[in-house]
Amino acid sequence: MDKIDLNILKCLKQNSRQTASTISQTINLSVSAVIERIRKMEQKGIIQRYTVILDEKQLGNDLTVFISIRLEHPKYGEDFVKEVERHPNVAECYYIAGDVDYLLKVVTDSSNNLETVHQDIKQMAGVSWTKTLYVLSTIKNDISVLPRE
Repeated sequence: MDKIDLNILKCLKQNSRQTASTISQTINLSVSAVIERIRKMEQKGIIQRYTVILDEKQLGNDLTVFISIRLEHPKYGEDFVKEVERHPNVAECYYIAGDVDYLLKVVTDSSNNLETVHQDIKQMAGVSWTKTLYVLSTIKNDISVLPRE
């Protein structure tokens, strides 16, 4: 990956619906070269998917929390991950090092529904401890970070 690829990724990160023509004008490269470079980055898995970022509050999801999870034994990890992947309110899940095993980002519309989600999580096999952190405001929310030049 070179500087041209990084410039293409910067354009796509700003707006993944940009046309190759728009990107080619921005970075001063032919349309066909832009298309070919994007295709190669998709094939290599650098570009994994194209998505949309939603305003959760406008959708009625006014509550975001991070829940730290500790499992009583690693043998519960695989089943825990499967259940978390299926849970509609879990937006993100990270397996982490340290005092806890997993960190979940949970989005919901109310404290009542958060209580339900929390009970769902606590009832998952192997969950021995949770700690919930409430998000008061989001300062920065970049989906991905490009390498420094």
